[in-house]
Amino acid sequence: MRLNSAFADLMTSAALFAIGAGMAYGGYVMDRLEVRHIHPASFPGLVPIGLGVTLMFCSVLLASGTRRMHRPEKEAEQVSWLNFLVTAGWSCLYALVMVGRMPFAAATALYLAAFAIWFIRADKAANPPLRSTVMVALFSVLVALSIAAIFQYGFLVRLP
Repeated sequence: MRLNSAFADLMTSAALFAIGAGMAYGGYVMDRLEVRHIHPASFPGLVPIGLGVTLMFCSVLLASGTRRMHRPEKEAEQVSWLNFLVTAGWSCLYALVMVGRMPFAAATALYLAAFAIWFIRADKAANPPLRSTVMVALFSVLVALSIAAIFQYGFLVRLP
C-alpha cells in the first residue's frame, strides 16, 4: 500500500476540522445556567467551544504544512508508518500502563519528553542535541505540572 503523506495530512486536517466544528457547535447549543442566576460567562459549553476552535485552528495549521513536505515518496512512506507505530504504541503504553501506576504529572512529563525527543531526533535543523534535550525536558515538566494543576485545582478533578 502506498501512502501519500501530504494527501493523508489533508484528509486528517479535514476530519479534525469537522470534529472541532462539531465540538464548538455542541458547546454553543448546550443549555445555559442563567435560570439558576449563574453568570452567563460560566456556561458549561465554554470548554468544548474553546477545544473545538483550537482543534479547527490546529487542523488549518496541519493543512497549510502539507505544502512544505518535500521528501522522496518511498522515504516518506517508511518514516510515516514508523512514526505512526511509535505514536500508537507509546500512547497506549502511557494510557494503559503509566497512568495509574505512577503520579500523573510524572507519567505525563515522561510521555511528553519521550514523544518530543522521538520527533526532534530526525530534524536536521534542530538545536544541538544537549540543548534540545534540556529544553524538551524543561518544557515537558512545566506542561505536565500545568496540566495536573489545572485539572486538580481548576476543574477539581482527582487525578490518578
